[in-house]
Amino acid sequence: MRRQEKADRIGEILEELYPNPPVPLDHTDPYTLLVAVALSAQTTDKKVNEVTPALFEAAGTPEKMAALDPEEILGYIKTVGLAPTKAKNLWLMANQILDAGGEIIGDWEFLESLAGVGHKTASVVMGGVFGVPAFAVDTHIHRLAARWGLSNGTTVERTEKDLKAVFPKETWSDRHLQIIYFGREYCPAKRHDLTACPICSWAATKKRIAEESR
Repeated sequence: MRRQEKADRIGEILEELYPNPPVPLDHTDPYTLLVAVALSAQTTDKKVNEVTPALFEAAGTPEKMAALDPEEILGYIKTVGLAPTKAKNLWLMANQILDAGGEIIGDWEFLESLAGVGHKTASVVMGGVFGVPAFAVDTHIHRLAARWGLSNGTTVERTEKDLKAVFPKETWSDRHLQIIYFGREYCPAKRHDLTACPICSWAATKKRIAEESR
């Protein structure tokens, strides 16, 4: 099966399973989404959602976040991965936003210039808030794209390029969320029986199935 045919069929399955996928991180506005996504690096969404209610109650705006010091911020997020670095970045980010006028704007260069914000985080905000087609690729999507034969890229950047080439532009922002939800429900990283998976069973190569069954 050609790569494009695979992508078309996968898209149909994902649309049927998750027609309107919500962002799995709790937030109320562009700023709190930006903070939540930045916190989610190397941390589960569940853990982020556990710490953000108290954090956002104390510092749900750039002004309030900047008014705290990094040690105070760390007190709210200490259970997430890389917490000390993230606390410093949240404080720096808040000050950068204030210096730029105090608003989150839908501009790639602006978002990616913020402390702790990489391309993946910017992609989630651009797609989720500003409706700009963006395909946020994390390690989970990178893994599934390889399993399904949609990309053989060795980096998330290459995988992003490959996925953008086979999925329609208007689906990108939803598609990355659909793949995340599918991975959680049907396609985990470890102890996964590819032959029983609704997508891997037909999309993965025999070589891939054999490799992961060892």
